[in-house]
Amino acid sequence: MATYSRLTRVAAPLDEVWEFHSRISGLEALTPDWMNLRVESVTGPDGDPDPEVLESGAEIQMSMRPLGVGPRQSWTSVILDREFDGDTARFRDEMRGGPFQTWVHTHRFVADGDETIVDDEVEYELPGGSVGRTVSPVAVVGFEPMFRARHRTTKELLE
Repeated sequence: MATYSRLTRVAAPLDEVWEFHSRISGLEALTPDWMNLRVESVTGPDGDPDPEVLESGAEIQMSMRPLGVGPRQSWTSVILDREFDGDTARFRDEMRGGPFQTWVHTHRFVADGDETIVDDEVEYELPGGSVGRTVSPVAVVGFEPMFRARHRTTKELLE
């Protein structure tokens, strides 16, 4: 399975960075406009619509049409787990029914004084069996601009 990761330092305390990333509004703010994100619905683990915080078990129905090219791609993102201990925080989400055979995104946050280290790691595999696995590393070409924009926006909004 291929892996992509990006790390950045944000001049903001962990609790603020964590709170921002714990809400659907954070996802919407961090997704570059050229991805044409549409959040169709958000359901909490208890079935309630539009939860304030994305807890373990929350499901986000969304779609994108990057650069306005091709058909709109839809999927469900499920929050698998969340942990916060005051010095570190982490949550993982998994794409279900989307354009990737496998997509698990781990978001890690580490307090460093009044700053926070933000670390995104995505384990992914393109569809197509052995051919998809072979060409999966090439997908970095699409991930890099998106995650660079996400990290830049995180800094702009929180610093």
